[in-house]
Amino acid sequence: MESPGPVPGPARPLPLTVLLPIAGNLDITPDDPRWIGAWWGGFLLCGALLFFSSLLMFGFPQSLPPHSDPALESEQAMLPEREYERAKPSNGVLRHPLEPDSSASCFQQLRVIPKVTKHLLSNPVFTCIILAACMEIAVVAGFAAFLGKYLEQQFNLTTSSANQLLGMTAIPCACLGIFLGGLLVKKLSLSALGAIRMAMLVNLVSTACYVSFLFLGCDTGPVAGVTVPYGNASAPGSALDPYSTCNKNCECQTDSFTPVCGADGITYLSACFAGCNSTNLTGCACLATVPPENATVVPGKCPSPGCQEAFLTFLCVMCVCSMIGAMAQTPSVIILIRTVSPELKSYALGVLFLLLRLLGFIPPPLIFGAGIDSTCLFWSTFCGEQGACVLYDNVAYRYLYVSIAIALKSVAFILYTTTWQCLRKNYKRYIKNHEGGLSTSTEYQDIETEKTCPESQSPSEDSFVRS
Repeated sequence: MESPGPVPGPARPLPLTVLLPIAGNLDITPDDPRWIGAWWGGFLLCGALLFFSSLLMFGFPQSLPPHSDPALESEQAMLPEREYERAKPSNGVLRHPLEPDSSASCFQQLRVIPKVTKHLLSNPVFTCIILAACMEIAVVAGFAAFLGKYLEQQFNLTTSSANQLLGMTAIPCACLGIFLGGLLVKKLSLSALGAIRMAMLVNLVSTACYVSFLFLGCDTGPVAGVTVPYGNASAPGSALDPYSTCNKNCECQTDSFTPVCGADGITYLSACFAGCNSTNLTGCACLATVPPENATVVPGKCPSPGCQEAFLTFLCVMCVCSMIGAMAQTPSVIILIRTVSPELKSYALGVLFLLLRLLGFIPPPLIFGAGIDSTCLFWSTFCGEQGACVLYDNVAYRYLYVSIAIALKSVAFILYTTTWQCLRKNYKRYIKNHEGGLSTSTEYQDIETEKTCPESQSPSEDSFVRS
């Protein structure tokens, strides 16, 4: 009896020298939907820029030099000692009554955070400005996240072309808008009321630009088996099925989307679904309305009439919309800083950025993504499981995608209007005076009352809530 031979082990992966020639012989180009470029290049570039820019942060001193106001010192010298003597940090800046003492323990400083946060959020101007900023950022986070995909579907662009156009137009225009917004605030010396009026005007103009997007787009066009039946694009009530008698023996797969445009002006999901029996995309059996010798297809979707002109108009409006919409950022920050006392400005900015990330960056992409998926016409399948959407209803996609952005912009305008009403009716209550002190309001009078009544505070609070 012969001994069995060696048991074969698991298959080893091919070495890199073998895989490279195989990858180099792929007959696809960047215009092919299956093309995957160097996606990691952007991360390396951004990481390098962040690293080198962080080196400049080491140039800041450990603490800033103290700044003294001669007029304030002379005024304090004329008052009794008990009137102006306040606990000061090492840099000489007066501390807010609700600001935690640096000498207090970590637990005591954490206990005062809810009180400071409640004090800030109880200011309607501060709260409305933060929520309006969240709505503005939500438009950017949700709309811009899917803008490349939107351009691909609406205007039949490739992924690389869509991303390049966005990088060369929308982003530079947004940067220019931020600069122009700050320049206008400085040149016009806008007060808080002027800044909120500017934010309202900018919001209205940018919303009008988004409304124009509802009319700038292209239709999905006829797609065999998805929007129109095979063989007759005008037959009403026919069953829509990507599989037909002309391609039943081709064993076509739906795990990828490689559209081709037939000589009959109809888009097919792939050359296989068009019934092509050769690699040169000729002799396609599903093109029944054209002579057999002309039954050919070309890669890509069939172009829609007037789509190129609509895309150029969309690109111009997008540049204007990005620039004007970004001009509202500087006025919003100016108003937010002027509604809080100098001692709480840093914490107020921290609350702003926290809420921007919680409300402005996390929910909007989920909302936009769910809305976009609801307009899908055809899903890819892989091993019997549903994959990604490969074909959308462009009209429904455009209306839903743009309408969500318009709704967010409208909410921001309502919040800006509420802020304007509060400032117009009681300006001195919400805006601090020129020296940065507290204005007369019931809220701040209550704080001053707590300062003059130390017996009403617990011993633990007296160590970190001081004047």
